[in-house]
Amino acid sequence: MIPRARIVLAPRPGRGLSLADTATGDPPLSLPISRRLALAALLALAPVLPAAAQERAITLASTTSTEQSGLFGHLLPIFQRETGIAVRVVAVGTGQALAIGAKGDADALLVHDRAGEDKFVADGHGLDRRDVMANDFVIVGPAADPAGIKGGRDATDALARIAKAKAPFASRGDDSGTNRTELRLWKKAGIEARGLGSGYRELGQGMGPTLNAAAAMDAYTLTDRATWANFKNRQNLVILVQGDPALFNPYGSTLVNPSKNPQIHAADARIWHEWLTSERGRAAIASFTINGEQLFFPTGTMPTQ
Repeated sequence: MIPRARIVLAPRPGRGLSLADTATGDPPLSLPISRRLALAALLALAPVLPAAAQERAITLASTTSTEQSGLFGHLLPIFQRETGIAVRVVAVGTGQALAIGAKGDADALLVHDRAGEDKFVADGHGLDRRDVMANDFVIVGPAADPAGIKGGRDATDALARIAKAKAPFASRGDDSGTNRTELRLWKKAGIEARGLGSGYRELGQGMGPTLNAAAAMDAYTLTDRATWANFKNRQNLVILVQGDPALFNPYGSTLVNPSKNPQIHAADARIWHEWLTSERGRAAIASFTINGEQLFFPTGTMPTQ
C-alpha cells in the first residue's frame, strides 16, 4: 500500500518555515512568508475540499439498446442539469443487469423483460418496479429475403419460414431482453432454436454488434427499433416484419433493495426513479428522436400500429 503523504511546515534554522514531506523523507522546501501563509490556509482547508467537491452520482444497470440507440446521451444530461445527479450507466443485456442488481452492484435498473423484473422484485432484490416507456421489436433481414417474410405481421410465422428456408439467423445469445423475447417467439413457433444447426448463430453480443454480424452474414435478426434507427452499417438489411403485438417492448425502472449493499445510493436513486415517471421525465423521453422519428414512448402513449 502506498503511504499517504503528510505535508508539514517545518522550522529551518535561520530560514523560517519550510515544506517537508514526512512520507517520502524529501528535504524541506523553503517558501517566502506570503507563500507560507497562503499554503497554511490551503492546508487548513484541504480536509474539507474533497467532501465539498464530491459529485453526486448513481450507478444504473441498463440495456445495450438504451445505450446504443443514443437515448441515454439525450436523457442523462437533462436529468443531471435538473437534479445535479450524474448517472453512470453499465450497459449490458437485461439478464446481466438483473444479476448486477441482485449483487447490490447498482443503485437502480432500467431493463426490458417484465417476467425477469417481476421475479427480481419477488426475490427481494428490488423495490417499486414501474413502467417507464416502450417501443417495439422488428425482424430485419436481407432485402433478397430468401425466407419470404417481407410485409408480414406475424413474428412466429416469420421465424417458422426462416427455419424452413434454413436461412441464417443472428441471435444475440446474451440473455438480454431482446434475446429472451426472441427465444419465446421461437418456442411459440414450436421450434427449438438451438437445434437449427449452423445457420443459427448465437453471438453473445449486444444489439449493435449483432446487427453488424447480421449485415456481414446476410442474416435475419430481431432488433429493437431504436437501435436499428441509429445503426449505420445496414448494407443489405431492411425491416421485413413489424407490427405484431408480440413485438411490443416495454421498459421498466426498479430500485435495487438498499439491504443488498450499504453503499447503495438509495436517496439519489429514488430521485432518478421518480423523475423518469414524472411529467419532466416523460417529456424528455418523448423528445428523443432520430431523423425526426420518435423511438421511445412514455408508458400509455405508444401509437397502435
